[in-house]
Amino acid sequence: MRILHTSDWHLGQRLVNLERTEEHQCFLDWLLKTIEEEQVEVLLMSGDVFDTGAPSNTALKQYYRFLTNVCATCCRHVIITGGNHDSVSTLNAPKELLNCLDIKVMGGATDNILDELIELHDAQGKLQLVVCAVPFLRDRDVRLSVAGETYEEREQRIKQGIAAHYQAFVPHLQPYKAQQVPVVAMGHLFAAGGTASESEKEIHVGNLGQIGADQFPAEFDYVALGHLHRPQLVNKTHHIRYSGSPIPLSFSEVTDKKVVYVLEFHAGKLTDLQELEVPCSRKLVRFKGPLEKVKQQLAVYDNSSYSLTAWAEVQVELETPLPDLNQQLEEVLRLKPEIEMLIHRPPLIHSVRQTLEQQVEQEADLHTLREKDVFLKRCESVFPDTDHTELLATFSELLELMGQEKES
Repeated sequence: MRILHTSDWHLGQRLVNLERTEEHQCFLDWLLKTIEEEQVEVLLMSGDVFDTGAPSNTALKQYYRFLTNVCATCCRHVIITGGNHDSVSTLNAPKELLNCLDIKVMGGATDNILDELIELHDAQGKLQLVVCAVPFLRDRDVRLSVAGETYEEREQRIKQGIAAHYQAFVPHLQPYKAQQVPVVAMGHLFAAGGTASESEKEIHVGNLGQIGADQFPAEFDYVALGHLHRPQLVNKTHHIRYSGSPIPLSFSEVTDKKVVYVLEFHAGKLTDLQELEVPCSRKLVRFKGPLEKVKQQLAVYDNSSYSLTAWAEVQVELETPLPDLNQQLEEVLRLKPEIEMLIHRPPLIHSVRQTLEQQVEQEADLHTLREKDVFLKRCESVFPDTDHTELLATFSELLELMGQEKES
């Protein structure tokens, strides 16, 4: 079987105030075409189908239309697991109906580990692949609260709980390994050694829940991970990979190459792994520097390689405040309809002599701050000489619990 690994679609995502529907549709259309061209028989989607637990009707329609279309291709099996952004109930609602179309959905962890173990057969009914379809493991799935436990004890219990969930498959995998049937695991987590971008929402608390490559059982011939938006190996381990998001979800990802992976197995072993680059339909571009330099960069920017209007983040460096800064930028942009300024950061003032008012630190745009950033700033203001590590960990855990309560 030829297998395609993707993740982190984040359907329904908005960047600042603008929807990404067109970009997502370009990707989904390309994915359908790629499935046919590469003769993919199994599609693995490792979490974060949607950007929020309550996706818009547009995002839901896009999701179901894709699943309808993929059933008309050569792809015979689709397995979708939930991520930390997904609502378990939203993903699981059509589960029984989709199961009739050979689309398996695992929105959240199950009481019986065998429910997450999926056998895939070829057209003749021969067992070809086994998938351990592990969704995002929430705090309640991997540990019970213990009164009075320390930050370090809580960290260790979460790591042990995630590793134990994967180890629980091992006794059930031996018959498949004896028959040289390949075993693929899925996951949505933060593996130690991975590189994050600004758009990822922290999973668990800080580095809680990070497990190393060596904690995935050796019985797994490939581990298809989701959550980190940059495609990467985990600790340089060839068969444990993040496929990353198919479109750049923040300006911190402007230089990232977006990919999917196509796998082939022989005699139960991974023998071929292709990295296929996802075409970019909309360019996110940053312009930063002195005003004249930024104006020149905007004026000569070429967007002809992309089908959609470019979205720009602009930050100008000045020696003194400039009252008509916005007007000057708007004059340039009027001549460049292929660029839309999405974020205009406050200018950086580099004057040698400044007034007291100008020396005040520039305020950050509200939409660039996360809840944790605001909380940290408040902690630093009220308790400037205190280590805030444990307080931040508790606050992050509270945010996660609130998110879980919203879903339920």
